[in-house]
Amino acid sequence: MTRWKLTIEYEGGAFCGWQRQPHAPSIQQCIEEAIERFCGETATLHGAGRTDTGVHARAQVAHFDITKNTDGDTVRDAVNFYLRPHKIAILGAEHVDEAFHARFSAIQRSYRYRIVNRRAPLAIDAERAWHVPRPLDIAAMQAAADLLIGQHDFSTFRAQNCQSNSPVKTLDRLNVTRDGETIVIETAARSFLYHQVRNMAGTLAMVGTGQWSLDDFRTAFAACDRSKGGPTAPAHALCFWNVTYPQK
Repeated sequence: MTRWKLTIEYEGGAFCGWQRQPHAPSIQQCIEEAIERFCGETATLHGAGRTDTGVHARAQVAHFDITKNTDGDTVRDAVNFYLRPHKIAILGAEHVDEAFHARFSAIQRSYRYRIVNRRAPLAIDAERAWHVPRPLDIAAMQAAADLLIGQHDFSTFRAQNCQSNSPVKTLDRLNVTRDGETIVIETAARSFLYHQVRNMAGTLAMVGTGQWSLDDFRTAFAACDRSKGGPTAPAHALCFWNVTYPQK
């Protein structure tokens, strides 16, 4: 049995998310079916993270085991062939030892949330960014973001149906940057709560538009209550950016 590590890019708009679902197409299902068509074996794909409906990925990581004797280039090209016409691409396939696990071996995951801040509606970026027409103060947003760095109870940003055992997480990075009309919220942690990134983005935007002060944000965060937080930002502007593993 050989274990293969995949690096995957996908456009999430046509899928119910990463995880296989009984009545809707998922990223996991499409790749598992492509693997079976390639090698004739039923494989279970284990992902580094589960993205929601509509969320994209630049470098998702997953692994699977098969008995077929092959090489990484063949795995990449064959799986990509059978993934057509889905908007999913295997960027690389690498042979790894059995100790590697795409989810449990990861030491950090990063996401990027993209906002286009202008009055005019979006055309090209309509499915890739959140349109916020009101001016956003990124200095105020960064000041609020700085309050979230470190280990905290993130219940204010936790979806009600989150299955995590604890709301306590350690946020390593949360940066807000602007390039012209584009604002990017970039964040990294070992793991995140369900909808945490989108809920943080929606709440930071409240501060950016002036609807909330920094004290309002601080009070909402301290409440550890999702009903006290800001809105959940749209899924289509979120991208699973990268996964970090220990160096060999």
